[in-house]
Amino acid sequence: MSTRPSLAEDDTRGKAYDARLIRRLLPFVRPYSRWLALALGLLVALAGVQVLQPWLVKLAIDEHISIKQPGGLGSLALLFMAALIAEFGLRFAQMLVLERAGQGVIHDLRSAAFAHLQRLPAAFFDRNPVGRLTTHLTSDVESLNEAFTSGLVLILADLVKLIGIAVVLFVMDVRLALTALAVLPPMLLLSFLLRARMRHAYREIRALISRLNGSLQENLVGMRVVQMFGREAAQREEFESINEAHKRAELRGVRFESLFSAIAELMSSVTLAALVWAGGEQYLAGAVTFGTLVAFFEYAGKFFAPLQELSQRYTVMQTAMVAAERIFRLLDTPQAPDAAASAGTGMLPKETRGEIVFDRVTFAYDETKPVLHDVSFRIAPGERIAVVGWTGAGKSTLIRLLVRLYEPTEGHVRLDGVDVRAMPVEQLRRRIGVVLQDNYLFAGSIGSNITLGDPRLDADAMRRAAEAVGADTFIARFEQGYDEPVAERGSNLSVGEKQLLCFARALAFNPPVLVLDEATASVDPATEARLTATVERVMQGRTAIVIAHRLATIQNADRVLVLHRGRLVESGTHAELLMLPNGLYRALHQLQFGSARQA
Repeated sequence: MSTRPSLAEDDTRGKAYDARLIRRLLPFVRPYSRWLALALGLLVALAGVQVLQPWLVKLAIDEHISIKQPGGLGSLALLFMAALIAEFGLRFAQMLVLERAGQGVIHDLRSAAFAHLQRLPAAFFDRNPVGRLTTHLTSDVESLNEAFTSGLVLILADLVKLIGIAVVLFVMDVRLALTALAVLPPMLLLSFLLRARMRHAYREIRALISRLNGSLQENLVGMRVVQMFGREAAQREEFESINEAHKRAELRGVRFESLFSAIAELMSSVTLAALVWAGGEQYLAGAVTFGTLVAFFEYAGKFFAPLQELSQRYTVMQTAMVAAERIFRLLDTPQAPDAAASAGTGMLPKETRGEIVFDRVTFAYDETKPVLHDVSFRIAPGERIAVVGWTGAGKSTLIRLLVRLYEPTEGHVRLDGVDVRAMPVEQLRRRIGVVLQDNYLFAGSIGSNITLGDPRLDADAMRRAAEAVGADTFIARFEQGYDEPVAERGSNLSVGEKQLLCFARALAFNPPVLVLDEATASVDPATEARLTATVERVMQGRTAIVIAHRLATIQNADRVLVLHRGRLVESGTHAELLMLPNGLYRALHQLQFGSARQA
C-alpha cells in the first residue's frame, strides 16, 4: 500500500487561523451572503439596543429619581421595556437567519465533499479508514457550522458591541473609562499566551475523534469475527486506549478554556472593585452623577460578558479551522484520472464488441513491489477466458485495472482498441458487468439493489435481469416482491440469494463484457451448481473473464490464463494445459482432483 499519510495522520500541522482557508470557504458562503449580511445587521442592531439600556437607566436616575421629578419617568420606563422587547425579537431573528445561512453553507460543503469522495481512486480508500472519512463529513462539517452560528459572526457582533460600549464610557467620563478598560492589555496577553496550547489541544481532539470513529466502525462491522475468536477483551483494551487518549485531550482543552474563563471572571471582578473605589471617590467629590456611576457598572457587566465568552468563541473558531484544514485536505486529494464528468477523449464505438487487450502491463500498489510484471494477452470478442493461479498471483488486480479502479504503472489496457484511460469512466464501467465474491447489498429494497436507483433502468429491465439469473424465483416468495426491504448487509437473505441479486445487478444494463471474480466461491455446492448454470446462461454472447480457484467451474472456458507471482506463465485450453508435463495448471489440477486426468 501507499506510504503517503492518511488524512488523519498529520492533523497537528498547519496554522491556527489560516486566511487561505477562509478564502476557500467563500465559494460556499457566497450564495448565502445576503443571509449573513442580514444576520450581521441584526446583530449590530441588537448590540445597539443592549448599549441603549444602561443609558436609559442613567437618564432615569439623574433626570428624575435623584431630583424627585417623576414627570417623564413613565416614558423612559416604556422606552426601556421597548428596548427589552426589541432585544428579544432581534435575538430570535438573528439566530434564525444565522442558522439558515450556516445550514445552507454546510449542506453545500458536505455535498461537495461526498461528491469528491465518489471520484477518488481506490488507493485512497485503501489508506483511509471509513470511520475517519465519516468524521470529515459529519462532525468536521458540523464544526464549521458552529463557526458561523457561534463563532465568526458573533465575534464581529461582540466587537461592534465592545466598541459601542467603549465610546459611551469615554463620553460619560474619561477617567472611569480608562479604569474600566485597564484590564484589556492583560486579557490580550493571556489570550496570546494560551493560543498555541489551545490550538494544539483542539487539533489533537479532532484527530482522536477520527480514530475513535474508525475503531468503532471497524469493530462494529467485524463484531461477529471478534466474538467468534474471543477477542472482545483485546479489542476493548485497544478501544479503551484510544478513548482514554481522547478523554485526556478533551480535559487538556477544557483546562486551558477554564483557565482563560476564570481569569476573565477575576479581571471582571477586579474592574468592578476598581470602579467602586474610583467611581465612589468621584461621586463623593461631585465629579460624576449617581446615574453615571450606575451606568458604568451596567456597561462594565455588558463589556466583560463578551470577553468572558472569548475563550468559547476561540474554541469554536479553533475547532472550525482544524475541521476546515481536514475537509479541504480531502477536497485537495487528486481525483482518479479522468474521473470528472468532462473526462475521456477516446473515440468509443457505438457498439462494444468486447475485445480486451493487456499490452505489457506492469502494476504496483505501493510503487515498490509490482503485483503484475509485463503481462500481455488478448481476449477476442465473445471469448470466454478463465484466469487461475495461487492466491496473490494478481488475478483480481487484472479486473481492477480493466475497470480503472487503478491505473497501470506501465503498459496499456484496451477495450475495442481504445485505451481505457482515454474513456470516460462512466461509459467504460457501463460496458463491463462485474460480480465479486464479496457481495454487498445496500439498505433499501430488492429492486433498488438491482437497479441501484439508476433512472435509466425501468421496472421491466429490472425484472428481465432478475429472470435472466433465476433470482425471480426466490423474489416471488417475498410478500412485497421486488419492494421487499433488504436488511443491513442483506442479513435477511441467504448467501446464494444475495449473490443472485449481484448477478442481476451486473446484467441489468446488458453489458457486453462480464467479469466474475470468484463469484461462486463462498456458497455451498448445491448453490454453486445453480449459480454455475446461471453463469453459463448469462455468459452467452458476451466476452467473459472468470477468475476462479475451483477449476471444475472453468473447464468449459475457451482459454485459461495462468498467473504466477504477477506473470502470465501459461495460456491454453483446459486440455492443452493438462498436457504440459511440469505445468502450473496441471499441478493445481492435481491438488484439487488428485490426478491429471482431463475432465
